Amino acid sequence: MENKRLQKLSVAALVISILPLVSFVPALFHITLGGSLRSVLAGVNIFSVFLGLALSVICVKNRDSRSVINIISTIISIFWAALMCGIVILSLFINFMR
Repeated sequence: MENKRLQKLSVAALVISILPLVSFVPALFHITLGGSLRSVLAGVNIFSVFLGLALSVICVKNRDSRSVINIISTIISIFWAALMCGIVILSLFINFMR
């Protein structure tokens, strides 16, 4: 029972980790979004990155539930988190250099 719950949690973590890719769909179809919609999309992306990372770590931490899906989800979430941190650090660096 516990294993099935963790399997569902790992699939949810993978889906949530891939969710920030939805923000590329408007650019793919050359759709221009308004400022408020872009802000909402950015907030959803930030929330999904941290939620996906937390769920992935919970699933990977348990030895019994460790699987390829969990490891891939963790790698994707770490990539998104590192990308977000890099963007924040770069923007702070550029602002302080002015």
